[in-house]
Amino acid sequence: MIELKGITWGHTRGYTPMTATAQRFEELNPDVRISWNKRSLQAFADEPIDQLAEKYDLLVIDHPWAGFAAKTGVIEPLNDWLSPEFLQDQADNSVGHSHESYGYDGKQWALAIDAATPVASSRMDLLEEMGLGIPQTWSDLLSLAKHGKVAVPSIPQDTLMNFYMLCSTMGEDPCVNNTHIVSEDIGIKALNMLRELSVELNKNCFDWNPIQVYEAMTLTDEFAYCPFAYGYSNYAKPNYARKLLKFSDMVSLEGTDRCRSTLGGTGLAISARSKHKEIAAKYAEYVGNPDMQKSFFIEFGGQPGHRVAWEAAEGNAQTDNYFTDTRPALERAFLRPRYHGHMYFQDNAGAPIRDYLMNGGNETSLLNKLNDIYVQSKKITL
Repeated sequence: MIELKGITWGHTRGYTPMTATAQRFEELNPDVRISWNKRSLQAFADEPIDQLAEKYDLLVIDHPWAGFAAKTGVIEPLNDWLSPEFLQDQADNSVGHSHESYGYDGKQWALAIDAATPVASSRMDLLEEMGLGIPQTWSDLLSLAKHGKVAVPSIPQDTLMNFYMLCSTMGEDPCVNNTHIVSEDIGIKALNMLRELSVELNKNCFDWNPIQVYEAMTLTDEFAYCPFAYGYSNYAKPNYARKLLKFSDMVSLEGTDRCRSTLGGTGLAISARSKHKEIAAKYAEYVGNPDMQKSFFIEFGGQPGHRVAWEAAEGNAQTDNYFTDTRPALERAFLRPRYHGHMYFQDNAGAPIRDYLMNGGNETSLLNKLNDIYVQSKKITL
């Protein structure tokens, strides 16, 4: 009997499709057993994958770890285990930069089995009661926020991603220069915009990740709109929540197109310590193939990474056209840095931004602090 252990994250979108695909894979391969454990969403973003790779054969990971993986060798390059034809199909059918996000130094370190970026979500019943439609501009958003009906996930990780989003939307992708994140002009504008919105938010938002925002929106009638949070198609599926959400593209900024948010999603990787890499790769290919992605994977709560699944009628019928309506946001999403030291920056830069959004402060001093953290992160080596 071959036994594989996997680690994913503890939400229907992250856990249920992995256990379901593992069960079916076992039925097709009776000599294999695959068990999945789960961790919190925050641990998913933060916990070093080298520690996980010592204990698990299969890892569902966040793509900023790709540079770390390439430098340390803690996970296997999939080029050594999957056919060029399969990997080319994954690349050709990527939603936005999802497949590319797990590539580094010429190798593919994970399969983009799940695709996501921040998108907008609405309680249409509440907006209709107010005589309003879905906000289309930043001004619309601020107007609704003044009514206390807007929620935004504002823990450190999400505040940093929102900062990236506004900088990128205004024409400067962050972290492309070795000495500073963005220009002072763009950085201050982005911080001011986030602060102007944040002063209108319920204080609970500063302790909420996207899942907690969606639960608050569906379990209560307090919030009618979220302008940007990593999308979860589950909350658009009948009977999943008390009230369903309608997902859509984000607002536009004055003088620009719609917001360009920061790519998320998850990838399936194989530990370099696994004693059963060949069968692990066979399972990864089973999960990532388009037929699985567009049907079984979605049915059991997954949010696929393959373009065929996003275009298929089945998944859209189950989710009030979640995939069709949010795909434009994914196609233009910003691919955040993945160099070896970027996780240090990501782990330390969000908290100062969150503190500023909650309490105010000097934007120039904050940018200088962020730049110091950024420069330090570029110096990190093995």
